[in-house]
Amino acid sequence: MLEFDAMKKGKTLVVGHRGACGYAPENTMPSFEKGYQCGADVLELDIHESLDGELVIMHDSEVDRTTNGTGPIENMTLAQIKKLDAGVKFDSKFQGVRVPTLLELLDWSKDKIPLAIEIKGNPFPAPGIELKLIKMLHDYNLISETIVISFHHECMKRFKQTEPALATGLLLMGELVDPLQALKSCSANSWRPGWQYWTKDKVEAVQKSGASASTWNADIASVMDRIVPMGLASIGSNFPDKLRSYIDKCGRGYK
Repeated sequence: MLEFDAMKKGKTLVVGHRGACGYAPENTMPSFEKGYQCGADVLELDIHESLDGELVIMHDSEVDRTTNGTGPIENMTLAQIKKLDAGVKFDSKFQGVRVPTLLELLDWSKDKIPLAIEIKGNPFPAPGIELKLIKMLHDYNLISETIVISFHHECMKRFKQTEPALATGLLLMGELVDPLQALKSCSANSWRPGWQYWTKDKVEAVQKSGASASTWNADIASVMDRIVPMGLASIGSNFPDKLRSYIDKCGRGYK
């Protein structure tokens, strides 16, 4: 996993959050392309499963917020989802942008940039999504280059039990009494709470346990000032070019 290499070298990876969603419609191909152009080391995205079993890239369980459609993804076929406009609500210049599938993104990203794939659900991940994603990553020979992350820790445990070689990360918006025990119980490789919950001591404790420390979203200088010096292995941003510049100036740039 790239985060382990960054951690060993004392560097910090720049993760493009939903691509570069400060500049383009989140979780769309223009956003991923922008994130790559901004110098991200990794691109983060979210997946749900459609009614007909396709893995589609979207943060919310419903299409209402980011497209011109309505309703839950799990009740829509891929053909129905592909008719939606996923760009016009962000800016009229993106009118006509479609919701991508994970397969479409893998075709574009392979041999270009690694991915951090977040598993979403409504309220829980789709049954069997672990086997489906693992097979897809094997088909693309991307098991060793990808990290799968989620707020659904039981799902991360199932991923690790099914494919131990796949890196997993536990997301959390809050603070646990014992994050190291949570990592151990899921055999997870990375602890990823919101940036507000990190301290230097916690970063060091997680890294000492053999796991990587990560967070999101460093979009403004005051947040970067607080968390970059802590030595996290990766940090996400909606504006990856700004974080890239900051990290490089600090001498922590991986590239």
